[in-house]
This record gives sequence, C-alpha cells and structure tokens, in this order.
Amino acid sequence: MTHPRLPTIVSTLCLLTLSALPGCSRQDEPGPAVDAMDVDPDYAAAASESDLEAVVSRMAAIGWATGPTFSPDGGRIAYISSETGTPQVFVFDSSTGESQQITIGEDTVTGVRWAPAGERLAISVAPGGGLNSQLYLLTDAGDSGLITAGGKDNNWLGEWSDDGRYLTYSSNVENPESMDSYLYDTDVGEASLIARNEGIGVVANLSPNGERAVIWRMKSRGDTNLYLLDIGMGREQLLTPHDSVAESDFALFADDDTIFITTNIDREMIALGRIDIDVDGNAGPIRIVAERDDAELQEFEFIRDGAEAVLVWNAAGRSELMIYNVADETMSGGADLPAEIAGGIAVAGDGGQFAITVSGAATPQDVWRFDVEADEFSRVSASAHDGVDLSTLVHPELVRYVAHDGLELSGWLYRPPGTDGPMPIVASFHGGPEGQERPRFRATYQALLSRGIGVFAPNVRGSSGFGKTFVNLDNGALRFDGIKDIESTVDHLIESGIADPDRIGIMGGSYGGYMVMAGLVHYPEMFGAGANLFGVVNFETFFANTEPWMAAISTIEYGDPATEAELLKGLSPIHKVDKVIAPTIVLHGANDTNVPVVEAEQVVESLEAREIPVKYVLFPDEGHGWRKTANRVTSDIEIVRWFETHL
Repeated sequence: MTHPRLPTIVSTLCLLTLSALPGCSRQDEPGPAVDAMDVDPDYAAAASESDLEAVVSRMAAIGWATGPTFSPDGGRIAYISSETGTPQVFVFDSSTGESQQITIGEDTVTGVRWAPAGERLAISVAPGGGLNSQLYLLTDAGDSGLITAGGKDNNWLGEWSDDGRYLTYSSNVENPESMDSYLYDTDVGEASLIARNEGIGVVANLSPNGERAVIWRMKSRGDTNLYLLDIGMGREQLLTPHDSVAESDFALFADDDTIFITTNIDREMIALGRIDIDVDGNAGPIRIVAERDDAELQEFEFIRDGAEAVLVWNAAGRSELMIYNVADETMSGGADLPAEIAGGIAVAGDGGQFAITVSGAATPQDVWRFDVEADEFSRVSASAHDGVDLSTLVHPELVRYVAHDGLELSGWLYRPPGTDGPMPIVASFHGGPEGQERPRFRATYQALLSRGIGVFAPNVRGSSGFGKTFVNLDNGALRFDGIKDIESTVDHLIESGIADPDRIGIMGGSYGGYMVMAGLVHYPEMFGAGANLFGVVNFETFFANTEPWMAAISTIEYGDPATEAELLKGLSPIHKVDKVIAPTIVLHGANDTNVPVVEAEQVVESLEAREIPVKYVLFPDEGHGWRKTANRVTSDIEIVRWFETHL
C-alpha cells in the first residue's frame, strides 16, 4: 500500500509556487512551436497583439497529467488530467493502451486513490478551486457518494488499508486550527477520529494488518515528526525525537514490524532510515540505511514484493532513481528518467511495475509506467501540445553565484535562442518559502522566452533541496537576509553581462509574490515591472485571515504575531509600498483562503492611490493558484503582455 503524497499535502499547506495543482509542481508544459526563434530578433517587439495572444495561448494551454494509482489487478491506472480544461480523472487500460475519462464536473479533481481490493476509487474535489476539498467514493459502475460534510471544512485525501475497507483522510471539521486524522469504514459508511493533531497531520501509512499507523505531524514549517499509533489502543510513540529543527516526512511499513522513513535528523541531507518494532510494540531508534552527501531523498516505494525499494533523489534540482536492496542494505543505480523531474510513485500490487509523474523544462508533465523486469519506461498519458514543437523550447543552465554575506546561491537561467549579450530578463522567485526552483516545464517562462525575454529562477536562502541549514536561513528576523538575496541575484545578472540593467522584471507566486513586493519596495530603482501572483504583503492581515491551521504552523517561519508584531510589521512590504515605482500586475483567486484576497486588494488600492501603473486580475473560480486551463491562459497572456510592454 502506498502512502499519502506528502509533497502534495505540504505544498497545499505551504505558500505555494506558481500553481496549486496536484504534485506540488506547476502543471505548465512546453510552449508552442513558434518560428519566431528563427526570424528577425526584433520579432518580439514588432509582433502584434494577436500574435502575442496566439503564442502565449498555445503555450499555456498545453496539457498535463499526474497522480497515478493502480487498480487491484495492476491492469489499469487512474490519474488526473487537464485534458478537458478542468482537471478530471482518467483511467488507462494497459490491455488497449487507451484512456477514458470517468469523472465529469465543473470543479477540479485534486486527488484519486484506487482501493487495493474491490472496485472503488476515492477522489478529492476542490469546489471553486479552494482549499475546502471534499471526498467522494466512486464505484466501477460510476456511482459516487460524498463522505465528507460538503461545507467549508478542509479535507485531505489519504490512503487505503490493504484490504480496501478503510480510507484515511485529514480534516479540520472539529477544530479549524488542526487537521486531524480519520479512518473511514466503507462497510458501515462512517468515519472515526483516530488522532488529534496540533496544527496539521496526516496518516502517513497503515501497517499491512491495519492495526498500526504512522502519523506525520508538522510542528512548524521545516520541523516535522512521525508517530507510531496503535489504532485499537490509541497509544502513540514518537519515532523521530530530535533537538532543533529536522524533517521526517515519508514513512512506509515494510511489514507489520518494520518502518522505513525519510529524515534529516542529525544530518544535513534527507536520507533513508529504518525503524524496527519489538514484540511488545515498542519502536527502536532510527538507523540510517541509505544516504548521499550530494542529494536529498525525495520519496521511495517498495517493489518486487518488498525485496527492493525504488528511491527518488533530488540532486541539485534534478531527479535520479536508485534501487535499494532491503536484505543486504545496498544501493545501486536505477533507470534513466524520461525527463528531469519525477515524483509521486505508485506501485502495482505485486511490485512488478510502478507509475510515476515525469516532467522537464521542455517535456509536458505526464504519467509514465516502469516495467521492473523489462527495465523500461512507457508512456501512460500523452498530454496535448497542439501547435507546439517541443524541440524549440529552452532548457535552462544552472548558475551559481554569491550572496552579500558570502553564501553560495544558485538558479536556473533560461536564455532566448540566439541571445548574445545583456538581455531583458525577469527574475522569478518560487513559493514556499521552503520550495525549490527545479527545471520543470513553466509555460510562463517559455512564453516570455518566445518574446525575447529571458528568465532567471533563483534558489535563494530558505529553499529546500540544499540541506537542513540552508532551508532554515530565512526564519524569523533572518528573512531580511533573504530579501537581500534579491539584490545579490540582480547584481549578479548585471555584473555577469546577462541582464540589461534597464530592463529587469520580477515575478513570483505565493511566497514568491511576497518576494516580488519585497523587491519592489526595498529596491525600487532596480526593476522595470513586477508581477505579484497571490502573494503575502501584510503579515498582520495574513495571520488574521489565513486558515487557522496555516497560521499555527507559520509562527516559526515568519514570526509570532502575539509576541513579534514589530518584526512582522518590518517584514511586511505593505508598510513601504509608497516606495514602489515599477508598474505592477496583481493576480489572485477569489476563493484563496491560504493567502486571502485582502492581500492583493491592499497592494492595488495603494498603488492606484499613488497613480502607479497597476492591473488587477481576479479569478472568481480559483483559489491558491490556477487549476483551470482557461485561467492559466488568461494569466499567462496578462503576465507576458505586462512584461513585454514595460520591459
């Protein structure tokens, strides 16, 4: 039985990157086959408005697929696809090689899990694109039934028990400040509370006999724990005691008495650990069994009936597969991936095949299947890229540079083809803040590149993927150093001859939107234009209006409003917004309860009052990020038009 996709859950509760779609990645894909790359270099400036809309629309409309899950017999794979414009569930039949849509609705499907036994699928649906996802059970006959309350409560889909009777999920239905853990009994149609979680938590995995569970909890952002729960007795044991901060996120039972986890306790990089349970039910200490000093373990799953595990490592932003032998505790190289980024593994019942979501800078995000015996990948989904020649798209190069205090930073540089010398460029900051910029497909990037505008996407301090110390370098008052990284980033672009100093833009979503506004207020002369996508600008209003559980886990990361109000005020761009001189576009979802729309309204009102050029794009059917294709197209057209006009 596979575990919940913790990156998906964490990305939802974190301030996200440019999208809140499944799999914690922007579901943009490669852009159109624009022959502009081979014509007059002044094409971007001379192109008409209709050309811009056509180019960007084709780019942003490229499809995506994610979240695979196997049928009990391993012959079918359910997954989520954007094919219809609103993400829905499709099922791939390996005997025919064809996929069929099985859900139809106006709201986005955000998760799907196939029961290991029987013909039931559990799905989560996000009304209006918001965080109040509701859970349904679907039968093979197409019948569906709502198993959550259907209101404003937040619900996160978990996993099935091995016998297919029980489904786990998390909900704040009883306490808005916490995501508690539930077990839904499909035989009686009732849910029972099995764990109360301070802040947030999920059932990371159930034991094969269904008697035990591992509960994952976030103490604060960047500090997580795993607990062993005896479901019948209600007894809990802390599996991951540690001092200071550490992350222990994934957990899988190899059998009823053996647990494997990912953790960075007592180390910089996330590694694979093993915990054994004795005959009295007591868990032993963590023993590290696989590690790398140049990469962090992203996730893992057991294959070959548990004899091996496939490990997904994050090596400087790119994914690498390796195979771990459980018996002799050795690690060997795995198959080459079809593209740069992979994650969200699902394994068929016998472990003879697994499915995984794969994407790359010039590769649409799709589901692929790997045959363990044949040692080869085959494509499951084939996301449309109408009018787009993927071979024309830009692959980035990794650039390293130094911050104001000597700290090494890095980022991904995307150059328009044929560019020589300083160019107009947009610095794009990821969300999180503990997110990571990786070379996955970004429609916005490729659209800007097609218009002759470069993109630099940095990983400033506070980014994940570079060790425990680095990800915590922007907590609390250290965030001022993170803001200084904006200046260091632009200084490098100018001094290295990459950027035209008079044509530099800045953009970002969620926490990246915060960095946009921080850059525009602290370095107003540096930027010619900005694009703020659903970003925090005022920590006072953020803490007062965000989801209570989000506020509870964010006090260490940003500051505690009860005791550090002055710090939060100093960190809030809204109190210096009178310094903004750059034209700014603000985009937000009306149903965003993560970063509520009041954050956008404050910026727009302030800039309008000072007659600074500002445009406000509000999506009435979205929450924290754009899930629907039509809205992604609109957003990218507006952003590219904005930078083309002002740079």
